[in-house]
Amino acid sequence: MPRLSAFPKCYMDDICVKKTMTLFDWIEVASGLGVAGLEMYPGFFASRDPEYLGRVRDRMRAHGLVMPMYCYSPDFTHPDPAVRRAEVEKQKAAVDLVAFFDAPAPRTCRVLSGQRRPGVSQDDGVRWVRECILACLPHAEARGVILAMENHYKDNYWQYPEFAQHLAVFRQIALGIDSPWFGVNYDPSNAVLAGEDPLEVLEAVKHRVVSMHASDRYILPGHTVAELRRIEDSVGYAAILRHGEVGQGMNDYDAILGTLASLGFDGWISLEDGMDGMDEMRRSVDFLKEKIAQHWG
Repeated sequence: MPRLSAFPKCYMDDICVKKTMTLFDWIEVASGLGVAGLEMYPGFFASRDPEYLGRVRDRMRAHGLVMPMYCYSPDFTHPDPAVRRAEVEKQKAAVDLVAFFDAPAPRTCRVLSGQRRPGVSQDDGVRWVRECILACLPHAEARGVILAMENHYKDNYWQYPEFAQHLAVFRQIALGIDSPWFGVNYDPSNAVLAGEDPLEVLEAVKHRVVSMHASDRYILPGHTVAELRRIEDSVGYAAILRHGEVGQGMNDYDAILGTLASLGFDGWISLEDGMDGMDEMRRSVDFLKEKIAQHWG
């Protein structure tokens, strides 16, 4: 049966940019959500010093929480081979961080393709990404961490959208790597932002899904998908997008979770929510718990 994790989409800038909230603050807030894990992001950590990381781990353990997922964003589509090699080493360091927190299996470290830069062909991009992921896999296997490639929209602090945003490119990469230490982190809302049917995306990759992001995404009233496409290539996450309460938006969670249950999925589901307050996030947790009990019995 899946277990629930939480990701503070609502506090990203507070923790990563404004520094008005610490990771310890988020742990305290999240301890009342009724989830078993917290998904982390590189910008949440004030240091990579083992003493600091140990304090973070101890604080989480004191609340009965683990770190089963790490929302890392490698950029493997840079034209410079030296930059790509550096990105591989950063991905390996991210895997080390997941191993340090020692969550129960299956524990995952997200891997992306990179930014969809003008001038990078699809053939070159796919080849570079595959080479980089394959270079990371022995390191991940040695540490018992699964690399989970997400059908992603865009990292909060990137300029360009995800190179493998669309299913045709995502499948080329994700289904072309055969390893028990590599799988898919499925995000239904990101499929919508790509202009694709979340259920069709799930059907295409369902046998490789090892973790999931749960959200309900929407575009603010008065704005359109066409407008989103025009502003995608600006730094950061589009301001007209919002993460809404899970179960109240565009995603058919009965169909999604029913499909995963039929396959015996038992990975982590990480909630991305709370843009309108923690009460909303609690309702999303309750919704997901009810649906998990319904579909997994």
